[in-house]
Formats: sequence, structure tokens, C-alpha cells
Amino acid sequence: MAIEIRETFQVAAPDERVWRFLMDPAQVARCVPGASLDEVVDERTFLGSVRVRLGAISVRYQGRVRFDEIDPAARTVRALADGREPGGGTARGTLTSRLSALPDGGTEVIAEASVDLTGRVMQVGRGMIQAVSAQLFKEFAEQVRTQLETPAGGAAEAGTAAVPPAPAREDAIRILPLVFGALWTALTRFFRRLVGRPTP
Repeated sequence: MAIEIRETFQVAAPDERVWRFLMDPAQVARCVPGASLDEVVDERTFLGSVRVRLGAISVRYQGRVRFDEIDPAARTVRALADGREPGGGTARGTLTSRLSALPDGGTEVIAEASVDLTGRVMQVGRGMIQAVSAQLFKEFAEQVRTQLETPAGGAAEAGTAAVPPAPAREDAIRILPLVFGALWTALTRFFRRLVGRPTP
């Protein structure tokens, strides 16, 4: 099942600094819940894993990410990813990220992804997976802001060569709480529209 995702967020940091950060897989892995960077094969190819929990189901995708196209002048990068879990499920897709400098000195990040999923996680359905993906992206964006908008984010200036592989964060992606969060948001919007309708 193919899932299309498009998300945008802003960072109060210059585009050059954000670009260096997003081109550093070790820094990015620290911002993704449940992600682990296991090996840097070369400057464009990386091996790692992502842990996903759905109630009693725990899935760990192991695979590869490769920078397929890099355009520093246009601040655009496209990555190809493929992963597999022991139960037979797979995750394959592309992610394109574009940066735009803002008048106030900040940066806008636009991310577009197309992911084809199989396996146990598909039990929640397409709509819910897209809603959950949006929630997870928000968490990723917050982590990026934390790294780049505080003095601790200065480590991103070091570049990729000196940064060791990142260990997995303790908090794996917990889909179930996000599912309830997405449902609550949908219900809230529904009742707001219902209350706002004129009485016949």
C-alpha cells in the first residue's frame, strides 16, 4: 500500500546550518523516535533500523538509506530507503527535502515522501497511517528545532565526518497513542463543524 506524505516546518536558523544538519545522518537519526544509525557505508549510503510499536505488536525495520540526488545550490536532496522486518513486512520509498531561506533569517523545510508498506502495521489502515505519520513528523520537527535553535545544536556545524553513529533513542515509535490522538483531533473537528452549522 502506497502512502503519500507532504509536510512543512520552519526552523529559526539559517539555511546553510539546516542543510548541514539534514545532510548528517547521525544528527538526523537522533531526531527520529526509535531510529538507529548502525553503519556509514560511504558518504551517500547508510544502514540503520527503526523500531515501531502498535499495541502488543513490535516491529523493527532494518535497511538502507541512500542519498540519490544532492543539489547544494538548490538546497534539495532526495533519499531512497528500503527496509525489512523479520515478520516479512517491508517499507520502501523516497523522501525529497527542500530548504528555502526566509526573510527573517530562518529556514522553511518542505519534505515529500512516497512510501510503500506491507506487513503487520497495515492493519491500522491507510488513513490512520497518514494521520500518525503527520504526528510523528511534528515530533521530528520539534527535535530538529531543539538541536538547531539552542546552543547544543552547535554540534551540527561539525559536519558528517567527525560524528559517530547515533544510538537508538529509548522511545520507540509508539503508534497506538498517536492513533488515539489522531482520532481525537478528527472527532473534535467534526463536532466543531456540527455545532457551527445553522439550525434548519
